[in-house]
Amino acid sequence: MRMQIYALGPRTGVRSAEGDGEKMTSDDELYQPFHRALWADLENGETFPNKRPLLAHYTSISTLDAIMSNDEVWFSNPMFMNDVEELRFGMNEGLHALLRSETIRAACGDEPRYKALLDAFSGYFNRFAVEHAFDTYIVCLSKHEEPEDIDGRLSMWRGYGGNGDGAAIVFDVSKLAYNENSPLVLAPVDYLSTAKRREWITGKIDQAAGLIQAGAFPIEKLYLAAHALLERIKFFALFTKHDGFREEQEWRVVYMPERDKAGKLRDMFNYAVGPRGIEPKLRFKVGHIDGITAEDMSMEKVVKKIILGPSLSSDLAITAVKRMLTKNGKVELCDRVSASTTPYRTR
Repeated sequence: MRMQIYALGPRTGVRSAEGDGEKMTSDDELYQPFHRALWADLENGETFPNKRPLLAHYTSISTLDAIMSNDEVWFSNPMFMNDVEELRFGMNEGLHALLRSETIRAACGDEPRYKALLDAFSGYFNRFAVEHAFDTYIVCLSKHEEPEDIDGRLSMWRGYGGNGDGAAIVFDVSKLAYNENSPLVLAPVDYLSTAKRREWITGKIDQAAGLIQAGAFPIEKLYLAAHALLERIKFFALFTKHDGFREEQEWRVVYMPERDKAGKLRDMFNYAVGPRGIEPKLRFKVGHIDGITAEDMSMEKVVKKIILGPSLSSDLAITAVKRMLTKNGKVELCDRVSASTTPYRTR
C-alpha cells in the first residue's frame, strides 16, 4: 500500500570524475565522515520520513481532469519555474564561489592538489549540466495544515489554483515509504534571500575546506570531497527558494535522473507546449512501477481529498466534479470532494 520514495540525503556511492577510471566507493573511510559533516546542518526531524504532512497540489480544473483521466502527475523542469533563482542560480553560485575561495586553495596546500579538486568538481558539475539537468524534474506541493481544513490557502488559490476557479488535490504522505534506491526525493523547501543563499554556499565551501585539511585527503582521493560538495550544493539548490515565496510552505518531490540507474521512469519523459513555449516534462504515472511503487499503488490510495476553489463553491460544481471522477473510474474519490468556504470570488 505504500509508495516507495527516497528521503533527503545523498547516496554513499561515489563515482570518480576521471572518466575511464570510474569506480564505486561505497564505504570509503575518507568519504563517509566528510559526507556526514556536510549534511549535518539538515534538521532530519523536520523532513521526510520523520514528518509526513498532508500536501496539496493546487491546479486548474482542466489539469485535475487530466490527472484523473490519465493517472498522471506532471513534473516540471526547475529551470522553467517561476523563481528564476532556483537550480541554475544555486549551481552556478556554487561553482563560482568554489573558484573564488581562498580557503579551499589554502586547504589543498599546493597547486597540484588544488587543481585536482577543482578539476574533479568541474567534472561532476559539467556531467550534471550536460547529462542530468535537462531531465531533473519537480512537482510542487503546499503543506496542508490540518486534516479538517476544507478551505486551503488563499495565496495558493490566487497563484496556482486558477485564481479560485481550480482545485487542490490533497495527498496523504503517510502512504509514502522510505526507499534509498528510489530516484524520487521528498523534502520541504527552505526559504532564504539571495544574500543568505550566497552566504550559505560560501559557508559550506569554507566547511569543506576545513574538512579537507583535517582529513588529509591524498591527491588521488580529492574527487571524493568534490563529489560530496557538489551533491550538497545541488540539493541546496533544488530545495531552496527566495524568501518572497515563504507563505507557500512548499514541499517538493524531485526526480533525479542520475539516481535512476535502471531507467525506470525514462519512458515517462515527455514535453508540453504552453504559454511559455515548449518545455520538457516528466509525466509520472501513478500506479505500480517495479522498484518504485507498490503493486496496489493508485490515485485512490494517495489522494486524501479534493477541494474545489472558493469561486467554485457550489453544489453544482461538486456534482460536476463527482461526475468527472466517475467517468474516469474514480468513484471512490467522489466522497472526498468538497468546496472551499473562503469568501473569495473573482466574478
